[in-house]
Amino acid sequence: MSDVTLNLTPELYHYFQSISFREPSILKALREATHGQIKPAQMQISPEQGQFMVLLIELLNAKKTLDIGVFTGYSALAVALALPQDGKVIACDINEEWTSMAKRFWQQAGVANKIDLHLAPALETLQNLIDQGEAGTFDFAFIDADKSNYPNYYEKSLILLRKGGLIAIDNVLQGGRVADPDNQEKVVKMIRAFNEKLLHDERVTISMIPIGDGLTLARKR
Repeated sequence: MSDVTLNLTPELYHYFQSISFREPSILKALREATHGQIKPAQMQISPEQGQFMVLLIELLNAKKTLDIGVFTGYSALAVALALPQDGKVIACDINEEWTSMAKRFWQQAGVANKIDLHLAPALETLQNLIDQGEAGTFDFAFIDADKSNYPNYYEKSLILLRKGGLIAIDNVLQGGRVADPDNQEKVVKMIRAFNEKLLHDERVTISMIPIGDGLTLARKR
C-alpha cells in the first residue's frame, strides 16, 4: 500500500512495461522508425501512453476524435486502430516531412481511411470544424502541439466535444520543471498557467496522470 505515487526506477519501469504492455507490431515499427530517422524523436508519446489512450477510446465507445499535433503519427495510429470501421480521426499538423512518415504507417496498418490529415494550422482546422456545425460531436481530443496555443486548442476542443467527451493534454509536467519555482523558461511558465487554468475550470472534471511527460484528462461536464 502507498498513499503517494511510486517513483518508477529503471528496474520498476522495465517490469511495468514487461507485465502490462501490448504494443501492436505496426506501432512498435513506427516508434522505432521515428527514433531511427527523426529528430527530435522525444516528441513522440511514450508507448504506454498510447496504450492508455486506446483504453480511453474503448471506454468512451468513441467514433470521432481529434489529434492535435501529429508528429510521426503514433497517437493517431493507436487511436485509429481502436476505433470501429466507421470511426474517424481528424489529425492536425503543419509538418509535411513528419506526417509523410505517419501516412506511410497508417497505410501499412490499414487505417488510412479512418484518418483525415489536415496540413494547416490546427486553430484554423478546428475553427473550420466549428463553422461547419461540428460543435458537440466529437468524443475525444488529444492535444500535443505547440505549447503557446494550448489554451486555444483546449477551448476549441471543448466546443467540439460532446457532453461526457474527453480531452487528453500531453506534456503537462515538462520533465518535472513545472515544480521548480526557479525555472522561468517561457514554455514552463505557459504550462504552469495552463495547468492552473484547468484546475479552476468548472466546465470539466480533471485528473492529471503521471504517465509519459504528464497527461491531464479533462471530461466535459
